Amino acid sequence: MATEEVKKPPSLPPYPEMILKAIEGLNESNGSNKSSISRYIESTYGELPAGHSGLLSDHLSKMKDSGELVFWKNNYTKADPNAPPRRGRGRPPKPKDPDQAQAADLASGRPRGRPPKDPDAPPRPPKVKASPGSEKPRGRPRKMARPTGGLSGSTTTTDSVTGRPRGRPPKVKDSLTEVSIQQ
Repeated sequence: MATEEVKKPPSLPPYPEMILKAIEGLNESNGSNKSSISRYIESTYGELPAGHSGLLSDHLSKMKDSGELVFWKNNYTKADPNAPPRRGRGRPPKPKDPDQAQAADLASGRPRGRPPKDPDAPPRPPKVKASPGSEKPRGRPRKMARPTGGLSGSTTTTDSVTGRPRGRPPKVKDSLTEVSIQQ
């Protein structure tokens, strides 16, 4: 068994190297998208591992995060060291200038926040509480007692405060007057 030669697939270069060669080989002006890079690698190197698309996505994102590639409008390009960084969406962050921050601290003269208590000050007298019967009770007022009778009780129960029955008033019926016809 040790003397037999095992057929191994030809060794592939590392994925970052294949990706950079694919971008150079495609030579598109706006960069190359993931599918065109994948097709180029498949056509050039032939036998690829089973998880090729996942490996390609993983390596593209790693290279993008490390700064080897620039991802713009769904295309990957090589990073140009002389090019200014492209702005993404949204408002750009404020520039951080350490000189301005130090100047602002010196200009105010006093620190921010609540000043500390004076340890030499005399203690404050405790607040005098009013007697509990003189004010309104704390919290939500208690519910009024429900009228007895429930649903089967009369609908004309009157409210003790206003003297009117609860709910919508009944419709007023016109009283019919008898009209007699004389002959």
